[in-house]
Amino acid sequence: MADSVRVVEYFYVTVPQKPGVGAALLNELRQAGVNLLALSGFPSGRGAQIDFIPEDGAAFRAAAKKAKWKVTGPKKAFLLAGDDRPGAVAEVLQKLADAKINVMAVDAACAGSGRYGAILWVAPRDVPRAARTLGAA
Repeated sequence: MADSVRVVEYFYVTVPQKPGVGAALLNELRQAGVNLLALSGFPSGRGAQIDFIPEDGAAFRAAAKKAKWKVTGPKKAFLLAGDDRPGAVAEVLQKLADAKINVMAVDAACAGSGRYGAILWVAPRDVPRAARTLGAA
């Protein structure tokens, strides 16, 4: 199967960096029936930033509102998937580098069954050009 690149919406919340906070957030989404395509969390200042890429942005927003989260977004990111092979993500990053587009962040992992997945972020002003460069759907 060929690699796929999609432009997706993501939302983020900033939360305290304490045990159980991430589990509580994900449990709220689970109870609301919100499916995530991807999730990324990392330290930010004295807390943590959690990026959510939901399958349905409206359902995510409704669940977040009900839970009284302070949500930022939607913003744009890229969701990549394809056959796992040496250099799969390097190929994508090279295309962007050749187009002089800076990658702000990337998370990638083997998805099992010979597949990989990744989330990739560029500056908002570069999203349209990156989408054209990568042939994003």
